[in-house]
Amino acid sequence: MKTLVLANQKGGVGKSAVATLLAHHLVQHGRRVLAVDLDHQGNFGSPIQRSNRATAAGLTSDRLLTEAVSVMPSAAFVLVPSDRGLLMLERQPTMHTPFARNLRSFLAAMDAHFDVCVIDTNPNPDIRVIAALASADFVLSPIQLNQEAMEGVHGLLNHDRVGVRKIKAVLNPKLQLIGLLPTMVEPTPFQKANFLQIVQRYHPLLIRIGDGPGDFASMPRRSAIAEAQAHGQVLWEMKKTAAREAAKEIEPTLRELARIVAGQPQVHAQPGVSHESAA
Repeated sequence: MKTLVLANQKGGVGKSAVATLLAHHLVQHGRRVLAVDLDHQGNFGSPIQRSNRATAAGLTSDRLLTEAVSVMPSAAFVLVPSDRGLLMLERQPTMHTPFARNLRSFLAAMDAHFDVCVIDTNPNPDIRVIAALASADFVLSPIQLNQEAMEGVHGLLNHDRVGVRKIKAVLNPKLQLIGLLPTMVEPTPFQKANFLQIVQRYHPLLIRIGDGPGDFASMPRRSAIAEAQAHGQVLWEMKKTAAREAAKEIEPTLRELARIVAGQPQVHAQPGVSHESAA
């Protein structure tokens, strides 16, 4: 089982929507998926619950850190939803190491039962994020195309507690940064200028979906995506033309992300370029 963590120190960037879309995409293509929502707001788990596609785990995600859990329902798509109890974990500093160990042991126990575990995290740099990154294979960071988000890239890599470089050096040498995923992208001159700025400054951190100069993974701002998230619908199964168009637009990005976490060779990677050397 490969574990993918979605992380960003800023909220409201569409991170949970990306996690939801990717989980449904993986299941649609025959992957056994374990979805874990570590954000107490529940913006990943709630849409999946409403979709009625996943089997509920019978416990909430805080218990994956506070207890020794080794059993999940026997199903191809299982959800461990969030709970307000997640907010209490950071307030127990003497238990942080056991929390991280419990989550690592749980993921190890699930290795033979699932192909991919998708973990959505909260934007606060706390023990939930640390524990997830300390045991993950991959981290993906959705970002918005604004100056604040672009300035936050440095923190993603270099934060003294939850920065990818720190986690990789101290806790988890196998951790790989898939890259930055621009979200809520609009075809406006302002956003095109911001996207160009990101490409110029952070191109090694972007995710290639083709060989052209602008062929990088992104998620558009589409009302159909927000509607699917709000109502627990699977985007590409919605009957609206706008939903079908949105699904077609994001499919190359979802396909590439799914391919990466499945452990297949990265065809579009540039030789000699390290993702983590860009900021």
